[in-house]
Amino acid sequence: MRYSFAFRHRNEASSKRRLLYLPLRAYNGDMDIVEQILSDVKAKIELYREQDEDHYDFWENHIKYVYIEAQHLAEKYGADLEVVKLGALLHDIALIEKVGTKADHHENGKQIAAELLEKYNYPIERKNHVLGCVLHHRSSKNAENIEELCVADADILAHFDNIPMLFNCIYILDDVRGCTEARNAIRAIFEKDYNDLSEKTKMDFTERYKIILDVVLGEGA
Repeated sequence: MRYSFAFRHRNEASSKRRLLYLPLRAYNGDMDIVEQILSDVKAKIELYREQDEDHYDFWENHIKYVYIEAQHLAEKYGADLEVVKLGALLHDIALIEKVGTKADHHENGKQIAAELLEKYNYPIERKNHVLGCVLHHRSSKNAENIEELCVADADILAHFDNIPMLFNCIYILDDVRGCTEARNAIRAIFEKDYNDLSEKTKMDFTERYKIILDVVLGEGA
């Protein structure tokens, strides 16, 4: 199963939580931790691509979009940019390394991310915030702070940034046939993703969402 895991079957609890804005001490290591993790993740992605029969590229099809969207949200909401960048880069690391299943990739990803960050002696307080982003990225409803919300919402927004991937999934992976069936399948994906966004991100995204429905599905016709 390829990339249908990114936008389907989110079953996390829907209880609302109060988000925390916690000041974090800046990391003053000798290296740029984001660039180092970016390099590590891209190397792992390349290995995955080489071994995959369809040569699926996690970076080009998903991670880069999450990385970009997460930064936009971090700047908009005043979140810690470094933590958000690292969370975005590492949120699907278990899938990239083929550890466990889609259902538990957030839990396995937390462990793998911890080992990567510990390798670079990343401060424990900041590391724990990054790990929270990985663990809770499957739904903003589980977010315990603003950094986690940024990564979770970015994971959803990334699907709207790469709509061709969705069509690839429904036609090839789900064996959808015909225009009507395809339109219904894409609409269901769009609606699920839109409803999974946090209320604050959904508010800003609504106009773009309507345009996407109009252009892709002809909803305005």
